[in-house]
Formats: sequence, structure tokens, C-alpha cells
Amino acid sequence: MKFTKQFQRYESDITLFIKDLKKKNPQLEEEQRAGRALLWDKAPRDLDAQDRTNESRVAQQPYVYQNKL
Repeated sequence: MKFTKQFQRYESDITLFIKDLKKKNPQLEEEQRAGRALLWDKAPRDLDAQDRTNESRVAQQPYVYQNKL
């Protein structure tokens, strides 16, 4: 799909806002990466500890609200 020259130069209001925001705050992307790393990036799992955790789990009865007499 090929647009005319008029539409190739078009930038939406949101795009202009983001470009202006990045000009005013050049370290914004770096701060976003740091925030993402803080909240989402996790340390590698220790497989031995994970195996021990899985082995130490106690099986739950099928219906938890019924007491065995």
C-alpha cells in the first residue's frame, strides 16, 4: 500500500507529543529500562532449590472443605 506524499509526512498528535517529551527529558528511555528491569526482569532460577521446593510440597485433598473423619 503506497501513500501519497501528503500522508508520508503526517505525524499524529501522540507521535509529536512523545518526540517532544523525549526532547525535554533525554534520560526518559533509560529510566524506563531501569523501571522495567526492577519490576519484570528476574534473576535466573536455582534449579536445585526449585527441585527441593517441588519435592517438599504436600498434596492437597481434592475437596479442601471436607474434613476426613
